[in-house]
Order: sequence, then C-alpha cells, then structure tokens
Amino acid sequence: MEAANNILTLLVRKAVKGDASAQSQLYQQFSKAMFHICCRMTGNSSSAEDILQDAFILAFKNLQQLKEANQFGGWLKRIVVNECIRQSKQKWQWQDWEEQHDQIADEQEEVWWKLVNIELVYQQIKALPEGCRQIFNLYVFEDYTHKEIATLLAISESTSKSQYHRAKQILKEKIGKQIAVNG
Repeated sequence: MEAANNILTLLVRKAVKGDASAQSQLYQQFSKAMFHICCRMTGNSSSAEDILQDAFILAFKNLQQLKEANQFGGWLKRIVVNECIRQSKQKWQWQDWEEQHDQIADEQEEVWWKLVNIELVYQQIKALPEGCRQIFNLYVFEDYTHKEIATLLAISESTSKSQYHRAKQILKEKIGKQIAVNG
C-alpha cells in the first residue's frame, strides 16, 4: 500500500509540473471510477463523458492546490461531484417538495434497494427525475449528509430529505412493477 501511495505521490508531483505522461497515467487510473460517478449523477453517458473531461481539466489546472498528493482520489471525486452539480444547475431548477412524510432516522431506514438486483436498481436510478437522482446518488452512494447536500445544491435540508424520500418511493414503485412483471 505504501508503494502505491509513493507512486501516486510521484505521479501527482510530476503532473503539477505539467508532465503530460503523468497526467495521462492519473487519468487512466481514476477515469473509470469517476465516470461511474458522473453516470450515476447525470443519468446518461454522453453528459457523463463531457463532465468527466471538464472535471479532469479543472483538476489538472488546479493541481497545485492539492496539499497532500496521496489524497488525489478523494480530491478529484469532490471536483467530479461538484462539476456534476454545477452543470445540472445550468439546465435545471430545484423545486421545493414540502410533502409531509414519515421521517425515520437514517440509521434505522430500510435499505430495500440493497436486496434487489443491482442492475435493475441502477437502471431505475438513471430514470429518476434529475433532482431526485442527484440527491439519491449523493446521499446513498457518495455518503453526503442532507445538510451537506443542501449546502452543495443551495436548497433547504428539508428539500433534500423530501427529494430523497420521493426518489425512494419512485424506485420502490418502479422496481416493484418490474419484479411483478418479470419475476
């Protein structure tokens, strides 16, 4: 593990100096994982590819700001998530959902989606309305809290919670129908 950190640190240091080969190696090492985040956040691969490229360009442009070279992966992930959010804000407006719903403590919340075929869940997540999809992905897959999501998206914490609740309801309904039809 230490050798991998040393290699990563060396690559990042070279990339900071503008070494195209080091930047290419970093791209090859991290692009697949970052692409999957973009796909989950945007719902389509075409937008995901564009955002991924923009995020890497932004990362390489600001690489000198990274304090710990071995933290590159987490730093890049934050840039990717922020780019997904930034680009979605350009084409989509948040709607406040002031629905009344049962607020079960997050720790006790049913994780029904973990018990179903992940490919079916993934397909249905991609089909969610954009706001629901983003919040569901940030909360479930990226481990953001509702407070962090609210800050990132410039929405209220209750809007984040209600969009998450709405996403779960839509997923339960659609996945339930798929299971009833296909078994």
